[in-house]
Amino acid sequence: MIRLICGALALLLGVSPALADGTPKRGGTLNMLVEPEPPTLVGIANTAGPTGKVSPKVTEGLLSYGFDLKPQPQLATSWEVSPDGLRYTFKLRPGVKWHDGADFTSADVANSIRLLKQYHPRGRATFSSVVDIETPDPLTAILVLSKPAPFLLTAFAASETPIVPKHIYGEGDPAANPANRAPIGTGPYIFKEWVRGSHVVYERNPTYWDAPKPYIDRLVVKFIPDAAARAVAFETGAVDIGGESPVPLSEIERLKADPKLGIETHGYEYSASVTRIEFNLSNPYLKDIRVRRAIAHAIDRKVILNTVWYGYGLISPTPISPVLARYADPDAKIYVYDPKQAEQLLDEAGFKRGPDGVRFRLTHDFLPYGDGFKRTADYIAQALRRVGIEVTIRSQDFATYIKRVYTDRDFDFTNNSMGNTFDPTIGVQRLYWSKNFKKGVPFSNGSGWNNPEADAALEAAAVETDEEKRVADFRAFQRLVVEEVPDITLLSLSQVTIYNRKVKDHTVGAGGLNDNLAGVWIDP
Repeated sequence: MIRLICGALALLLGVSPALADGTPKRGGTLNMLVEPEPPTLVGIANTAGPTGKVSPKVTEGLLSYGFDLKPQPQLATSWEVSPDGLRYTFKLRPGVKWHDGADFTSADVANSIRLLKQYHPRGRATFSSVVDIETPDPLTAILVLSKPAPFLLTAFAASETPIVPKHIYGEGDPAANPANRAPIGTGPYIFKEWVRGSHVVYERNPTYWDAPKPYIDRLVVKFIPDAAARAVAFETGAVDIGGESPVPLSEIERLKADPKLGIETHGYEYSASVTRIEFNLSNPYLKDIRVRRAIAHAIDRKVILNTVWYGYGLISPTPISPVLARYADPDAKIYVYDPKQAEQLLDEAGFKRGPDGVRFRLTHDFLPYGDGFKRTADYIAQALRRVGIEVTIRSQDFATYIKRVYTDRDFDFTNNSMGNTFDPTIGVQRLYWSKNFKKGVPFSNGSGWNNPEADAALEAAAVETDEEKRVADFRAFQRLVVEEVPDITLLSLSQVTIYNRKVKDHTVGAGGLNDNLAGVWIDP
C-alpha cells in the first residue's frame, strides 16, 4: 500500500523512482540541505528529523531497507529469527573499522542496543522485550527477547537504530557524550567540522568497507533558515539536494519547470508521518474533554490540507497514517467541522464569552520545521478566534521548542509532525503510552495522556504475532484516542525531495536521504 500511494503521487508529479543511472564517477562535493539545524549529529538518543538525516552518514545500522521494506545487509551480513520469535541472530560484517581505527565487533552492537533501549525515545518501546544481547564471538550478536516483537526485524536502519562505538559510548548518558558533536562511526563519510548556524562537513572515508564507495569526495550539509532563500539555493546550485519538501510548497511547481532540477517522491516509505495538534492535558482549560472536542469541531482539515499544505497529503482522522493502511482504522469517527457544535460544547464546559467575546486565552507553539507549521498555527488561531478562544502564537528555534514542550512543559498546545515510521509500535506507541511520559525525552508522550485501556491495547499489539488480532488491538487504541482527544490528528503529509539532475543514485531505498548515501555520485 505504501508503494501504491507513493507511486500514485509520483505519477501525479510526473516522476519515477530513482534507479541506477550509468557508471558512477568519482569525485566532487555534494551540497545537501537540511533544515532546521540538527540538535545533535548522532541519533543514539534523539529522533529529531534533522538528526535522522545526518547521523546515518557516519553511524550505520545493522540493516537497510528496499522500497518494499524488506531488509538488506549493512553492518550485518545475514540474520535469522528463531521459530518462537525470541532470538534474533545477526552475523556481522568482518573487517569493518571505526573511523578512529578500532575494530567493529559484536560488543559495539550489544552496547548500542542497551543504550537505545534505555535512552532513545522510540527505542524504549522497540527494544522493551529485549532481555539480553549475547556476543558468543566478535562477529555474532544475538538479541534474546522475553516475548515476541513482530516489528523488530524492520527496526535496524541507521536512522532508527544507529550502532555507535562502545569504546566511546560505553558509560553514561549518550545524549551528553561529546562525540555527538564530532561523531565517529563506520560509515562512508568521516566528520570534519560543524560550524553552528552554517554547515557540517564530512569527507570521504578512504577505507570504507563497501569499496569503491563512497564516490564523492566531500558531503557538505547546509542549514538555510529562510524558506525563500532555500528555493533560490536550488536554482543557483548552492545546494544540490534536499528532502521533506525543503522549500515552500507554493514554490514546487515553479522549481519543477527548471530543467536542471528534479522531483522525487520515493524514499519516504520508512517514515510515514502525521501532523497533529497536541494538548498539554495539565492546562486548566484543555484538561476538560469538552474543550478539546470543541477545538476539534472548530478545525477544518480540508482547509489545512488544501490551503496550508497545498494538497500535499491525506486527511488522517487517527494517529496511524492511512499510508499504513492495514493498521489505520477506516471507520474511525471524525470530528466534522462544526463551529456551532464547538460553541455549544464550550458553553457546556462553563467557558462563556466575556464582554470582549473571548472565552479564554491560550498560547500556541508550532514546530519550527519548515514553514507549514507556522501557516497551520495561523489558521488555528483564526479558527479558534471564531469560537471565542484567543490564541497567541509563539515562535522559537528548534532547541528552545524541544526544551519548552518536553522538559519545561511550558506550553498550552502545539502543532507538530510525528513519524509513524514503518510500524505503529515504534512510531505511534511512544506518543500515547503512559510509561513514555518522561520529562526531558523529546518526541514522547507530550500531552501527558494516561489511559490504561490504550496502554493495554498498545502493549498487546507490540507482541501479537497474529496479524488480525494485531490490527484489532491497534484499532481499539485509535478509537480511544479519537474519543478522549489528547490530540487531534490532521494530515498524513506527502513529502518530496528536490535534487539537481547531476546528482545520481540518491534515493535507492525506503530511507531516501536518511540512508547513508554511500552510492551517490555526481555527473559533472
